[in-house]
Order: sequence, then C-alpha cells, then structure tokens
Amino acid sequence: MIANISVITDNLDYILWGRAAQGQPGGVLLTLLMAIGAAVLALPAGILLACCAWRFPGVVRKGLFVWAEFIRGIPLIFVIFWMWYLLPMLTGSDLPGAATVTLALAWFTAASVMHSVYAGLNALPGGQYEASVAQGFRPFQSLWLILLPQVLRNILPSLTGIFIGLLKDTSLAFIVNVPELTTVAGQVNSRVQIYPAAIFVFTGLVYYLLCFGLEKVARHRFALK
Repeated sequence: MIANISVITDNLDYILWGRAAQGQPGGVLLTLLMAIGAAVLALPAGILLACCAWRFPGVVRKGLFVWAEFIRGIPLIFVIFWMWYLLPMLTGSDLPGAATVTLALAWFTAASVMHSVYAGLNALPGGQYEASVAQGFRPFQSLWLILLPQVLRNILPSLTGIFIGLLKDTSLAFIVNVPELTTVAGQVNSRVQIYPAAIFVFTGLVYYLLCFGLEKVARHRFALK
C-alpha cells in the first residue's frame, strides 16, 4: 500500500504541472489552461451565434442549426483530428498542440452553448423584446441589456454542465500527445511500469475533484439550486 502511494508522491509534481519550470506546462495545470481557454472562446461565440439564430429566422437560423447539429453529431475526437491536420494547411504553420486542442474544444462547445442560449431566449415570456424596442431600445441593446441577463441566469445550471463536460473532454488531448493530465499519467505509468491502478485511480480522482470544485464554485457564486 505504501508503495502504491509512493508512485504517486514521487511523480506528483510532474502530474500536477508537468515541466512548467522549463516553460512547458503539463498535467493538471495544462488541463485547466486548456479548459479555461476553450470556455473563454466558446461562451461568447455560443452566445453570439444563438442571438443571430434567434434574431434572424430563415436561412441564417437554419444554417447555424445545421452547423451546430453537425458538430454535436460527430465525436469530439474527430474534431480534434481535423483541427490537428487542417489548421497547419490553412495557416501555413504548425500551432502548438495545446492551442490546437483548445480551439477544437471551443468550436465543439460553442455549438452546445448556442443551443442552450437559444432555448433560453425562446423560454422568456413573449413580448419582452417588442416592448423594449417600443421603449426606444435598439435590437442589440434589447438583447444585451434585457434578454441575455435573464437567459444566462436561467441557463446557468446547463452552462455549468457543459463546462464540466468540457473539463473532462480535455483528456482527449492524449490522442495527439498533448501533455495534459491523462497523457502525463500514461507517461508516468509507462516509465515506472508498476501500480497502474494506483496511477489511474488517482488521475480519476483528480478529474472528479476538478469537476466537483467547478460545480461548487458555480453553485456558491451564482446560488444555483
């Protein structure tokens, strides 16, 4: 039992932050950086797309929903592969692996955010938008100042679930050898070649604590029920 724990303690710094001292963050630190970066990109993008879909029926709305359904209907692992191979072709240069995965996560998550925000807009009592326009608000002001504050409050539990899923989805970065938590756990296991159960049980516990912490922060900060 002591040996099982020692394989964790001996490699704890690498599991937590990788080679951050050499400018190469990894482990839990890189997992959090990718999750935060993807969330920062996905939230405003999803809100903007939902507003466009709600405000512009017809071709615009149908096109956005076709895109969202396509993205949500394929495995995230394929989105990561597409980004990994297509971005260098489009940009003419190689992006860092963590940046590529972060963009793939953001693109994938924005579709879910769009659906949630759009549903929240449709769930508001009818007539609020028309009443605000009649009071002199411009369409953008009505959305930004009156409708979206209500929507975001109402869908916070849904958004929390989306971003918890995003945090767990960072583990798929191992397929392109980005040194996030799952990847470094596998590297430690390959190096020591003993007590794999201890390593991966500990890794699972770390993911649980991260997701549990995010839920508690959201519940406390926004008084979620």
